[in-house]
Amino acid sequence: MMIKEWYIKNVQKLNCYPNIKKDIFVLLSTILNKPISWIRVFDETKLTLMQKKNLDKLLYQRMKSKPLSYIIQNQEFWSLNFKVTQDTLIPRVDTERLVEIALLKINNNNRKKYILDLGTGCGAIALSIAKECPQHYVVGIDNCRKALKIAYYNANKLKINNVLFLHSNWFSTLKNFRFHYILSNPPYIGETERYSLDKELTYEPNNALFSKKNGLSDIQHIIEKSSNYLLDSGWLILEHGWKQKIQVMNLFYKNNYKQIKSYKDYNDCDRVIIGSYNFL
Repeated sequence: MMIKEWYIKNVQKLNCYPNIKKDIFVLLSTILNKPISWIRVFDETKLTLMQKKNLDKLLYQRMKSKPLSYIIQNQEFWSLNFKVTQDTLIPRVDTERLVEIALLKINNNNRKKYILDLGTGCGAIALSIAKECPQHYVVGIDNCRKALKIAYYNANKLKINNVLFLHSNWFSTLKNFRFHYILSNPPYIGETERYSLDKELTYEPNNALFSKKNGLSDIQHIIEKSSNYLLDSGWLILEHGWKQKIQVMNLFYKNNYKQIKSYKDYNDCDRVIIGSYNFL
């Protein structure tokens, strides 16, 4: 069977699935180890039996709503390619906004700074910041050892050396550390919402998605404890759910942060709040 025959057959069969044409091209690119541009030009190339078998297997997984990023074990973020598995959250475009805001703060001067990424997962935030700021040092923590192995794999693949990954339940192993910046995309979906969400989310780690207190439990913990790990005039930069702006800002105010500011994501939804902590 030629590439174009396999493509046409499955597009016709699965045309009710959104983005199926794009997904099929990505699967072809993965199995054939060729760019999509090559596949379009050489679509009369014959598939081997093994290639067809592997393509059918991956396509079946996609039909079962398994996220494409998990199927191909790759997700682009901040123009970098990250390995992802079901032990790590799939980094979203919305979180690039957090990175963008953090970089605007971090790059105010060239003095060496220490930056903490809480709940690093595959290392997307930590490694994006470290790549952009080789003069600074980034620590990424996660309470999942399997996720940390993926983060280290990505650091090695991307040849980023100014980063350290540690196993920690939030701040539990960071007793003697202090940072200029603490960043986090914590779990912020309420537990009662889990059954109304897209089926694809069922493949992602629950502890990276869901939080108690209507999604605010981990956010509250981070806001309350971060002052113990920030240097004077340090910044806390948090991603949150699009309906949580008021509650999260109130937590910042309640815990004596200053210069509190809210930012919208690329879809014009409230997404990131920052605040500075002063000890005087």
